[in-house]
Amino acid sequence: MFKRITAILFVIVSLTLGGCVSIGAAGLNSFVDTGDGYEFLYPNGWVQVNVSDGPDVVFHDMIEQTENVSVVISPIPDNKTLDQIGTPTDVGYKLSKNAIAPPGSGREAELVNAESRQRGDKTYYLLEYAVTLPNQKRHDFASVTVSRGQLFTLNISTPEKRWEKTHEQLEQVARSFNVY
Repeated sequence: MFKRITAILFVIVSLTLGGCVSIGAAGLNSFVDTGDGYEFLYPNGWVQVNVSDGPDVVFHDMIEQTENVSVVISPIPDNKTLDQIGTPTDVGYKLSKNAIAPPGSGREAELVNAESRQRGDKTYYLLEYAVTLPNQKRHDFASVTVSRGQLFTLNISTPEKRWEKTHEQLEQVARSFNVY
């Protein structure tokens, strides 16, 4: 009887501890969109938000709701590759002027870093921005790639006050972006 109770307790403890383990990297959950063919990791404590006429998907932090990650899918002309659209710096500049801080938005975006990386047969550009809004400073990461005649852009944004604490995890989210 004692062995049976011990075995049952062991199973209960194992299942309970197993439920505490997150999927993917430490502190991150996985999001997969099989219809559009992409996936990424997002921080624990973030929830999906329904939006209309905008990004394909948006998650934000439950406490710091301006901290968010989104994916935008846009058509590109002539089935160009990412390299044909431009260098990481060129694409980063275009993204800052057309999406992150378009004219008349009251925002300014400075491209801090732009790099290219390969993941399988796809090229991804990892872009980092310092963004100034009228009442606050923010920091953004973007990961972009081209697939099936579309530009896929994952964007992560956080207030500057949280940057030191979150930048490594947010960069990990940006690097986890995978389009298939």
